[in-house]
Amino acid sequence: MAKVQTMKEKALAAFPLMKKEFGYTNPMQAPKLEKVLVSVGTGKLSRGDKKRTEFIVSRLSTITGQKASPRKAKKSIATFKLREGEIIGQLVTLRGARMYAFLDKYLNIAIPRTKDFRGFSVKSIDAMGNVTFGIKEHTVFPEHADENLADVFGMAITIVTNCKTKAEAEAFLTNLGFPFRPEAELATRRGLKRSKKGGMATNMTRGKKK
Repeated sequence: MAKVQTMKEKALAAFPLMKKEFGYTNPMQAPKLEKVLVSVGTGKLSRGDKKRTEFIVSRLSTITGQKASPRKAKKSIATFKLREGEIIGQLVTLRGARMYAFLDKYLNIAIPRTKDFRGFSVKSIDAMGNVTFGIKEHTVFPEHADENLADVFGMAITIVTNCKTKAEAEAFLTNLGFPFRPEAELATRRGLKRSKKGGMATNMTRGKKK
């Protein structure tokens, strides 16, 4: 039986796989994972429901293996009744062994447990070579799979790399095992959405004429 490669092993193997396409001449030019940010926005919960906030901090810390730190608002916004310095979220920054362990768990356990997962969008990669994925339910992680629906919360995962371009980051993440949807499928889905919107608009126009 073939041994399954870990995330760290895949990252080390990226250099020989990508050097021809991107012209690497030195192993130090190889793309690397720098850190992973896992964040949860709490917003109004921080003010009105301290137990809920404590629950999120506890679950996030268990999932990542590291204590979450509070994030504060940088400025006041009257429209949202937000004050400067008020806690609006929780963040965990992972590096080294914890980062690789978390990504192994996310890729091999959490993603297969995600409902209707069809791959990541290439648009989630920014121009600086970093990528952000959203998770709607924290229960995809095995630590809290039996949570009540009322307690479910979402989170964002940002993977920071040293890649210089979007194309380089896409190739690197693909080699790490992250499944991206083909552009053809994305275009088809966009076309279906447009046709549905067009059909709804036509029906509304006909209804007004009647």
